[in-house]
This record gives sequence, C-alpha cells and structure tokens, in this order.
Amino acid sequence: MLKNEKILVVGAGGLLGARIVVSLLSQGAKVVAADINLKAMSQKLSENGIDVDQLSLILQGLDITNEVAVKLFFENQQDLTGAVNATFPRNKSFGTHFLDVSLESFNENLTIHLGSAFLFIQQCAVYFQKNKTPFSLVNFSSIYGVVAPKFEIYDGTSMTTAVEYAAMKSAIIHLNKYASSYIKNSKFRVNSVSPGGIFDSQPEAFLNAYKKHTNGTGMLKSDDLVGSVAFLLSSYSKHVTGQNIVVDDGFTL
Repeated sequence: MLKNEKILVVGAGGLLGARIVVSLLSQGAKVVAADINLKAMSQKLSENGIDVDQLSLILQGLDITNEVAVKLFFENQQDLTGAVNATFPRNKSFGTHFLDVSLESFNENLTIHLGSAFLFIQQCAVYFQKNKTPFSLVNFSSIYGVVAPKFEIYDGTSMTTAVEYAAMKSAIIHLNKYASSYIKNSKFRVNSVSPGGIFDSQPEAFLNAYKKHTNGTGMLKSDDLVGSVAFLLSSYSKHVTGQNIVVDDGFTL
C-alpha cells in the first residue's frame, strides 16, 4: 500500500513508533526513523526485528523540541511523501494529580509537547510549500483529547491521567484543522489518530477497570493502531484531511 512512499517517523524509538516503522517497511515504504537518542532507537528497532542496516531505512537523531534542529533537519530532507509524529516529550513532573500540578509544570509540559507538535506541523507545511509534492502528516491525539477522563478506572492505583495530557491532545486535533485550512491545498493533508489505552504493563486493577469500558478488548496493542496510520499515509485517504480517527474499541461511546 505504501510502495514508493518515503515516510519520516519521529519518536521511532518508542513503544508505538517502533511498531509503526515495522508496519511501514513491511508495506514497501522507505522510512526515515528519527528520535532524540539514536543509539536507543537503533536498539529498539532491532528488538522489533528490523534490520537497521537495510537500504530502505535511514536512522537519524533529532530533538523535536529544538527549533533550530528541526528546521535544519527538514532542510536536509528529500523526497518525503509523509510523516508521523509518535513522540511524547514531557517533564519529570508529568502525571502529577490535578490539584498538585504547579502552573510552572503545566506550562512547561504544554511548551514541550504541544509546542513541539506545532513546530513539527509547521515545518512539514514549510517542506510542502517548498517542494509542492503530495504530503500526508499523521499526528497522535488521544481518546482524552476527545472525551473527559473516566477517573474511576484509576481507583486503587497510583495512576491518573495528566491534566496537561488532556489539554495538549485536544489542541493537536485543532492544530490539524488549522494547518490543513491554512495551506488549503489538496496535496497537503494533516490528520490524527486518537488511540485508546495502549498496554504497557499497567497494574491489573487498572487493566480490569479499563476493559469494562470497552467492547471487550481492553487495552490496545501498538499494532492495533498501525493500520489507521498506514491508511492516512496512503492514497486510499487522499481526500481525508483535518480529521481524527478514534481507535478505542468503544471506550468513548
């Protein structure tokens, strides 16, 4: 489905990003995989069964929160047809309960995560304006960018959903619309995928409570999301832009 496409994946060393790289390569795409820690990304991709020395894969280091670095990165890219932002930058206080979050920490997390998402969208748009070839950008929002959190599922655990997370993920959905409307060219598309919870060895009490709000699957696997990403990157979605695909097994119903 993605043969002859060249896709940039930032956050390729993460839980989700690595599986996206696996999926894109399996569908014939060339992939530029980027992350802040080049060595750790290479190891993560290898652990996912990827030959990091193959010709269809390029590994590059990139700090998505660094404006100078991101702009220079795009200036040095050629023949990109799409990009996926699977990064999740945040500070050490991220995940603090609502009443304990300081304004400084809240602002910092919005700057780090939403600011870098804005920068990446902006520079994808600059790249498109320069090259004028079809380009599809896929961002990640979340179910908590669409609906209010269901706080009861965290009972009996130390977990919560961060207030900054809700703020920045809902904003990303609108940034997609803004960018698509601003560029206003059918060849430039910006969309997002909003996943439900992704399994990452969470406490059993949380997993059971979460599952009760779905249609039976419960927490998702990273591979449950790659199909939606591939669809949005492909010509099958060539007139889909400014949209958000929710993948949550009914959690938001």
